[in-house]
Amino acid sequence: MFIAWQKRLPGEPGKSREQKSFCAASRKHSRRQFLRRPGLPDSRRDFAHVPVCTPDELTEADAVIFGTPTRFGNMCGQMRQFFDATGDIWKAGALVGKVGSVFTSSATRHGGQESTILIVHITLLHHGMIIAGLPRTFKGQLRIDEMTGCSPYGASTIAGNDRSHRPDETELAGARFQGRYVAQIAAKPAA
Repeated sequence: MFIAWQKRLPGEPGKSREQKSFCAASRKHSRRQFLRRPGLPDSRRDFAHVPVCTPDELTEADAVIFGTPTRFGNMCGQMRQFFDATGDIWKAGALVGKVGSVFTSSATRHGGQESTILIVHITLLHHGMIIAGLPRTFKGQLRIDEMTGCSPYGASTIAGNDRSHRPDETELAGARFQGRYVAQIAAKPAA
């Protein structure tokens, strides 16, 4: 999942300073083509309504928040495939100076949430992106009275082995906080 943030819409300079937008499917790659390649029938069904972002579309955003499930303490294979397709924009330096952030989910409490986010950070740093995590000013990550996700690296949730658990209010608040934080950084003029 990618959430892209743009200060303004193309062709409307200055009119939509706080416009949030999701990457749209490109004309070249349909949603069906992208999801068929990884071969995940559940994902195709569950996420058929979500637009698919191409690597080239990342260059249009001022900030991008990447979301990936945890797979053995790492990003999922589909996300790795996506990043592996960004070689041309890496060579062009097209993401240098853009804000990048990450959120994740895992099946269990110690399922690799932090390592997954940090591994994605490595790719974002290679692209020259400015990393934004979830600052300690979000107090929800300091809770010890319940099992919940979120860390300084980014928002997270514990989905359960059968994906039956939905994000709790603390985890949702962490995701909203992180989104606002990324948007604030991206809205600041470059020095």
